[in-house]
Amino acid sequence: MRLTILPLLLVFGDVPPLRDAPPLPKDTLDDAQLSGVSALGLPDQVPGVESTPEARARLELGRKLFFDPILSKDRTVSCASCHDPDKAFATNDARPLGVGGERCDRNSPPIFNRAFGATQFWDGRASTLEQQVLMPIEHPHEMALPLPEALARFAADPGYRGLFAATGAPEPTNDALAAALAEFVRRLVVGDSPIDRFRAAKGTLTPQERRGLWLWESKAGCWKCHAGPNFSDEKFHNTGIGSKDGVPEAARFAVTGDEADRGAWKTPTLRMVAKTAPYMHDGSLATLDEVVRFYARGGNPNAQLDAKVQPFEISDDDVAAMVAFMDALSRSGDPPPPPEETDAEEQVVPNAAPAAPAVKRKAL
Repeated sequence: MRLTILPLLLVFGDVPPLRDAPPLPKDTLDDAQLSGVSALGLPDQVPGVESTPEARARLELGRKLFFDPILSKDRTVSCASCHDPDKAFATNDARPLGVGGERCDRNSPPIFNRAFGATQFWDGRASTLEQQVLMPIEHPHEMALPLPEALARFAADPGYRGLFAATGAPEPTNDALAAALAEFVRRLVVGDSPIDRFRAAKGTLTPQERRGLWLWESKAGCWKCHAGPNFSDEKFHNTGIGSKDGVPEAARFAVTGDEADRGAWKTPTLRMVAKTAPYMHDGSLATLDEVVRFYARGGNPNAQLDAKVQPFEISDDDVAAMVAFMDALSRSGDPPPPPEETDAEEQVVPNAAPAAPAVKRKAL
């Protein structure tokens, strides 16, 4: 053994410890998952989805690019590394790995249903998907590849040159790259959960799930921010996450320069939320149980805490019910679970309130 190791040490010197490598998920998507067709609970049409040959060509190119580490400086990171299809297009890392062992600045949010989004990123710094998809490529803690270098790689690859040409781009350009990746992301649609079916009178919920829905729509007040078909108002709120000694992070302020936006991060979707732990922009809450209790105590105090974040009383059973509700939002297209076994007294569960009455919404 010594005779084997000694020559290696003489040649290579001290070998540094291996860094964790970012995952490189494979493309296991079914073509139907990229049809761009809407689902129960969502608007009838997905904005921007077309059925033209050029659009299909953009999708083919964008799909290949999404899983290819060619977009990262050291060819170790793909878009799917931070947005894994098997993890609801997110990761289970508080801050996922980027190139060279760097950690991304924030927790990676899921990217499905982004066609319905008003802005992109936790701080809303991109107003379109075409803007959003290019930013991680050049970010030094993510993929760290200057766009001119990326285009040069494609120009030197006959396969990619052909895919770009099929989209109508004579040669690889920033706009063609953005259009292809945005085409892929735009078609990632999730809906048709047990909650959607229950609201449409097409399915049932367990008593626990139904109680969680009632709590969400009543004393917990979650609907005030987690509103609309994607369970997000697409607005920015200071909940105190990330604040230190009562001082909030820059957050949305870094984009707008408006002091009122300090500590304000975009409301994430609750769809598929049970699959995207940990939570918040910094991944600081490990479980949905922690998230519910965080809001029940009224968030983290700071000078600019959003007025919508108010403490409320909650029992352990209530917490479990709200987690069950969010778990139901995380099952898309699955058959409903069998009803829970309950005794007669436990079956007296408040009916689910209507989906945030219009009058109540306008009052806010």
